[in-house]
Amino acid sequence: MQTLTGERSQITTVCADGLAMPTVDLLLEVDFKWLMAGQGCWVDPQRLHQEPGYALDCVRIAINSPCDALRRCARVLQAALLPQAG
Repeated sequence: MQTLTGERSQITTVCADGLAMPTVDLLLEVDFKWLMAGQGCWVDPQRLHQEPGYALDCVRIAINSPCDALRRCARVLQAALLPQAG
């Protein structure tokens, strides 16, 4: 994730499961999960990171959503999780 100055974020947070994740990316994922829930779709964060097919399906659903905020969030998340699919 890049900052407004174009630099990569170096801030990390250690989650309850012991995985370190950049804070900005964590916030993006939380936004994505809640926006998807608002559309009636539940996202499994562990599968989102471990299964590229699952992540791609989630992103595809989000990109086709009528919710503009979810579509924008999905495009950023797609670039972060699936750079080869972008």
